[in-house]
Amino acid sequence: MSEQKPERVAKIIARAGLCSRREAERWIANNRVRVDGKTLQSPAFTVDTSNFIQVDGKPLPQAQETRLWRYHKPTGLVTSHADPQGRPTVFERLSPTIGRIISIGRLDLNSEGLLLLTNDGELARRLEMPSTEWIRRYRVRVRGNVDQSKLDKLQNGVAVSGIKYKAIRASLDSETRTNAWLTVALTEGKNREIRKIMEYLDLKVNRLIRLSYGPFELGKLERNQVNEVPNKILHAHVTENKRRVLGKFRGAGWAKAKKSLKPMRTMKKSNLNSEKTKK
Repeated sequence: MSEQKPERVAKIIARAGLCSRREAERWIANNRVRVDGKTLQSPAFTVDTSNFIQVDGKPLPQAQETRLWRYHKPTGLVTSHADPQGRPTVFERLSPTIGRIISIGRLDLNSEGLLLLTNDGELARRLEMPSTEWIRRYRVRVRGNVDQSKLDKLQNGVAVSGIKYKAIRASLDSETRTNAWLTVALTEGKNREIRKIMEYLDLKVNRLIRLSYGPFELGKLERNQVNEVPNKILHAHVTENKRRVLGKFRGAGWAKAKKSLKPMRTMKKSNLNSEKTKK
């Protein structure tokens, strides 16, 4: 580790790219982490450059430069390193040459589209937080009667089953006899948020595609394709103000959050027709 002020050991482990900070805290609780030869009992322990950290008996690897990848996740994959039910995972499909990486947020088994991956667990934790105000955009196919006036009310936020959701922008793009396509934008990304809110509106989601996460877009990535974001693009987004929002990260910097949800453009019919494949 480079010279630094004392920091919580879980944060240092995450920054080394082994896991997220939350997972590091679980490792500590399971007696997998030692500092200066002593097994830690609490994740509140702080360390600096003078401490020797071990995980599962191995020295903590030196932190590498932060890297970021765009990945086009298909349906049928779990966003996890291991699944108790034995289902295929995102990370099983990735080349081992990438090394140990984690996802920034998740897409559930039946969702597809852009998934950001990084080798920096602390970065992943921060970019998942709603405080970044990064806008996440989705194409959503639903079954049911769509009422645009009800979609418009989502801009004021909504509570579903006791859970409060922040402002969501949703617009109707096209309809057929059986399905409708929506464009949805949000900044929170709670567990299955879109599916739960659509169900609240008596709409059944049968396809969900993430188009973008903050300034990063799915673009023309093919299913299962992974593409690293060039360092020059990451460096281009670094300013002192952005560091204040996202905190300090090693190596390359990160794009600033968009501060508000802008009105969404309606998709052209030609583009919509190409998306209308049956589930």
